[in-house]
Parts: sequence; structure tokens; C-alpha cells
Amino acid sequence: MFQRFVVILVASLVWVSCRKNTNNPVPNVPVDVTIDLGLPSYYALQGVSGYAFVNGGSRGIIVYRKALDQFVAFDRHSPADPNGSCPLPLYPKPSNFLELIDSCNSARFSLYDGSPITDCPYGLRQYATQYNGANSLRIYN
Repeated sequence: MFQRFVVILVASLVWVSCRKNTNNPVPNVPVDVTIDLGLPSYYALQGVSGYAFVNGGSRGIIVYRKALDQFVAFDRHSPADPNGSCPLPLYPKPSNFLELIDSCNSARFSLYDGSPITDCPYGLRQYATQYNGANSLRIYN
């Protein structure tokens, strides 16, 4: 019983340490933006699993609605391109919008939680979100 507990504990710590890398190469740009979900440019965010682009961050922000009251926001600057030399920021894969792809290399990331899928040891820079329950979403760090 004790060995099982130790194995679970070690596996959990390894998983968390891989996901929460504090050396993310994406610049930490101050962000404090409030968007009106009622505007046409954010119409896709009115339903669960919709996403929209927002100005701000290092190379723009993508917001994804995970549930009725839960949003996530990530910088579109690819951690696989720390200098930002790629002409395009991250964008959703046409055949699976839950994957963001870097057009200059084969790095892919999860839009659901920002974790790397391929070819990058770092996840996406995430911003905090605060939903007022109506039509206002604040994105900040």
C-alpha cells in the first residue's frame, strides 16, 4: 500500500513539474484587457468551445471558452520561437481547432490547457481570466 502511494506521489510531482515550467521563453508582457462578449468580434465566445483573438500580450491573445463560466487565455507567441521571428503567431489547426500550431516549425500546443503537444518543452504563456457572468471578460496577469 505504501509503495503504491509513493509511486503515485512521484508520478504526480513529475507531471506537475513538467507542466509548470517557470523558465518560459515567451516575454512576460503586462496585460489587463476587458472585452465585451456581446460585440460581433467576440461572438464565437458566446457558446462553449468557441474561441476568439484579442489584441494584447506579446503576439496577441487567443481566448477559449471551456464551460459556461470558464475561459482560458493564452499568448499567441510560440515558446518554440522565443525571438518571435516567425511571421505568423500561433493559430488553430484547421482540422482540429483545439490544437494551436507554429507555422515555422512543427511545434503544436493544446488550446484547452496550453500544454505542449509536440516539439517544445514549454507550454503557452497563460493569462488569468475573470468572467462577470454576463458579457464582460477580463484578461490580465
